[in-house]
Amino acid sequence: MNLGIVVVSHVPEVAAGVVTLIKQVAANVPITYAGGTDDQLIGTSMAKISTAFEDNSADELLAFYDLGSAKMNLEMAIEMSDKTVHLYDTALVESAYTAASLLQAGVPLAAVEAQLAPLKIK
Repeated sequence: MNLGIVVVSHVPEVAAGVVTLIKQVAANVPITYAGGTDDQLIGTSMAKISTAFEDNSADELLAFYDLGSAKMNLEMAIEMSDKTVHLYDTALVESAYTAASLLQAGVPLAAVEAQLAPLKIK
């Protein structure tokens, strides 16, 4: 099973910045992101999220987001995706970083999820 990460933020620069950070500890983990609306404004886009799913080379994805309305678009994109996507209601930066570093080390999904559980904030 090939696991990857998708980061979703209302701000394109936040999404890109989180990816820049986590790639420091997870150079071999497939990571994609969606940030902002289709017009590059503050918000999220189901189309951008779907593209981030498609562009990620992993078969199974761990998805992290910043605020509540991003979750709604993520849930709609998940319904339309052929990939298995796990959605986490956790602190965005900390959980994406934790998951990426653990996946890089080859830690199984169940153990990654155990480490993410204390980071649940939403």
